[in-house]
Amino acid sequence: MTRVIAGPFNRVEGDLEVALDIQDGVIARAEVTTTLYRGFEAILAGRPPSDALVIAPRICGICSVSQSIAAATALRNLAGGRAAPNGYLAANLAHAAENIADHLTHFYLFFMPDFARVEYAGRAWFEPTVERFKAVSGHASPEYLPARRRLLEIMGLIAGKWPHSLAFQPGGVTKAIDIGERVRLAGILADTQVFLEQTLFGVSLDDILSMQTEEDLDAFRAKASGDFGAFLDIADDLALRNLGRGPCLLLSYGAYHQAEASLFPAGIAGLGGVTSFDGSRISEDVAFSWFSDTAETPFEAETTPDAHKSGAYSWAKAPRIDGKPMETGAAARLTVAGHPLITALIARDGGTSVRTRVIARLVETAILVHAMQGWLRELRLKEAFSTHFALPDDARAAGLVEAARGALGHWVTLTNGKIERYQIIAPTTWNFSPRDRTGLAGPLEQALEGVETGALGAKSAALQHVIRSFDPCMVCTAH
Repeated sequence: MTRVIAGPFNRVEGDLEVALDIQDGVIARAEVTTTLYRGFEAILAGRPPSDALVIAPRICGICSVSQSIAAATALRNLAGGRAAPNGYLAANLAHAAENIADHLTHFYLFFMPDFARVEYAGRAWFEPTVERFKAVSGHASPEYLPARRRLLEIMGLIAGKWPHSLAFQPGGVTKAIDIGERVRLAGILADTQVFLEQTLFGVSLDDILSMQTEEDLDAFRAKASGDFGAFLDIADDLALRNLGRGPCLLLSYGAYHQAEASLFPAGIAGLGGVTSFDGSRISEDVAFSWFSDTAETPFEAETTPDAHKSGAYSWAKAPRIDGKPMETGAAARLTVAGHPLITALIARDGGTSVRTRVIARLVETAILVHAMQGWLRELRLKEAFSTHFALPDDARAAGLVEAARGALGHWVTLTNGKIERYQIIAPTTWNFSPRDRTGLAGPLEQALEGVETGALGAKSAALQHVIRSFDPCMVCTAH
């Protein structure tokens, strides 16, 4: 048995390290380390609740809107209020734009360049992949980056700037959209659709939205000329459906909410189907985390660093539901929502895999562009974009949303008009959690066990594929 340390990893958000026990070229055990403590929860304690709208988005510069909306939702729930109908729609437009940008950035800049590694020289697809996706020199980035820039213009129109906007409030958004801005938003979405159809998919958006079965996916692949099809060819050649299998339990808080409904529902999915989600069943375990022992429920938990704690190996806590780890992300959202293709792929493979996680993100991208076009039409420009209500002095509530990488929750307790506790569980906290007191590994730790690294050990591309398929955001994990 050989122990190696992999990291720090490039092309991920924040600092990540993974300790691997490798035997005969196969990973026998993995310990995933979040290496940095930042202390946002401690910073928020004792402040007025509205400060969360300023401070929480600065947890991350990639999923800033997600953090804003989680904080605003928590404050809205403290008051038992509702946002203006236009406020929900405008926030959803900005949130979806950020998440689409995340999905495309993951695919083009973080994930696909690993297939240009010299390890794959000699594969039939290697030379065109190097030409297309190699970091810095590949042709894909100059095509993708202008499309990303256009998406981020949506933030400017709705939120004034990106990241770290103050536009997202408990009652909606601070800026109304006028007719000219709606036309500009429609133009951005049209440009995004053209990029997706011509470059990413090579077929119409309707073709992607209509895929229901594995046979439909195979038919798409046979006629597609885009980058998605290139990924599927590589994935099948490398048998990525068998790589990085998750723990089979998938969590979604539900996403893109309005007053009475949401685009994606909340729930927990397993191979036996989908069950309801109950936030009171969430706990956090710190047995292997550099934190002092504390209450397990997010409303009662403290986040007190203990950098010298014996046996600990991560600044991430270990969130669980009924003592079980949960994978979260696009595959979880679509499975909970009953998407037939993603559900079929997970059922066939006996869980999530590197291949399915990437497919889910790209399919979700098509779904979101279509949904955004609908939300834009629903806006009533002569009506209010925000409502106003006072926050109570003593209350507690949670704001549960979905960032690109999965389930994001903010738990807030107010006492005498000030924040007594503020607890955050980010998507990568779920996916990259350490072991809990029972020794049960988190989703990535489980997904890495059994991965063949061969003589390359920690430098194996397979290791990179598994880790990047979860698209880690370590700065959110460490708050």
